[in-house]
Amino acid sequence: MSFTIAIVGRPNVGKSTLFNRLIGERQAIVDNISGVTRDRQYGESEWNGKVFNIVDTGGFVPNSADIFEKAIKEQVEIAIDEASLILFMVDVTTGITDLDDMMVQMLRRTDKPVFVVVNKVDNSKRILEANEFYSLGMEHTYFISSINGSGTGELLDGVAEVIPEQKENEDGDQLMKVAIVGQPNVGKSSLLNAMVGEQRNIVTDIAGTTRDSIHTHYNLYGKDFLLIDTAGIRKKSKVMENLEFYSVIRAINAIDECDVCILMIDAKVGIEGQDLKILHLAEVKRKGVVLLVNKWDLIENKAEKIKPTIDRIKGRIAPFSDVPILFVSALEKTRVMKTIDTAIEVFERKTTNITTSEINDKLQEVIERTPPPSIKGKYVKIKYITQLDTPYPAFVFFCNLPQYIKEPYKNFLENKIRTIWNFTGVPIRLVFRKK
Repeated sequence: MSFTIAIVGRPNVGKSTLFNRLIGERQAIVDNISGVTRDRQYGESEWNGKVFNIVDTGGFVPNSADIFEKAIKEQVEIAIDEASLILFMVDVTTGITDLDDMMVQMLRRTDKPVFVVVNKVDNSKRILEANEFYSLGMEHTYFISSINGSGTGELLDGVAEVIPEQKENEDGDQLMKVAIVGQPNVGKSSLLNAMVGEQRNIVTDIAGTTRDSIHTHYNLYGKDFLLIDTAGIRKKSKVMENLEFYSVIRAINAIDECDVCILMIDAKVGIEGQDLKILHLAEVKRKGVVLLVNKWDLIENKAEKIKPTIDRIKGRIAPFSDVPILFVSALEKTRVMKTIDTAIEVFERKTTNITTSEINDKLQEVIERTPPPSIKGKYVKIKYITQLDTPYPAFVFFCNLPQYIKEPYKNFLENKIRTIWNFTGVPIRLVFRKK
């Protein structure tokens, strides 16, 4: 189940700062210049056992006041249509503006939950001034300071109450789900059409032809699974802001829903920042990944360019570089069946269960040969390893001093696990606990 929160509001009210705090990392560029958020920011967060997606709608660089208001209006409309919950941010230092009033009128018409988030409330004087925002008449109003975090705990408590209990396989459907994601016009719909052998989607050279996620039941050649084709995730510098916002939310929900994510990139363009964001999101959500380099038929001297292209891609996607990379042409239906077979293989690896005895037999031998380095004269002893019962491969290492296991040694163990059991295309998780 996917639950997506959109942060909306006029520029320079602190949306990106709140976004960074909620996802726990400094991902969005923050500045006091209106419209500094150029690319769409999206991430995942967790509070009180509830997991949810967050989309920062960003600012604008308007050419005129009319275009500025139009863009704000479109963004709020899409948030109302596509998000599960809307955080409407305002600024206590400026009070209620005409633009705030315009957005409130729109938000009142939705049955989606809307939280008014009054930002920059960081002293007693501003707490009194913030009471003005109760006059907006919205049911939920929170006073916060996104820069220092005050009030965000109460806000997240309110968010967690709205999110329904998340159940796995609540529809009882055990079919493998494969999401086809990527930037616009990389050939996602062409690939789906090539897979199912019929013209299910409109295919044009116009970016943004696919607006909705389209589900297709694939049942051919003894293979049975669900295909999810999504709208592309696009960069603000190239397309209209509203279409990008729409595409991002749909693609995030598709990644939530799938077991394996087929990330398509354009052979001529190469892997870009937005592609890395999609890959990172799939990794964070522990989804299987297959990377397709599409339109390979347009490349000259193909054979000699394969290895440099693979090396360049793996360099960009590191540290999660153990990903199958296929060179395909969706238009000419080249290596389409190989794509299907690889996605199935990744799914099988993702659902692999290894016995505890096999894990200990093979890994303890590795650990004895290369034990964790001593720290402050203390030696870490890993005594027991087992696989956790999770929808993705996760291993728990019981040891005497788990706090002394550093990142390089964790990477070493992960690489050994990948080498021994072949988890190509599957993010894995290592947990260290005190015995």
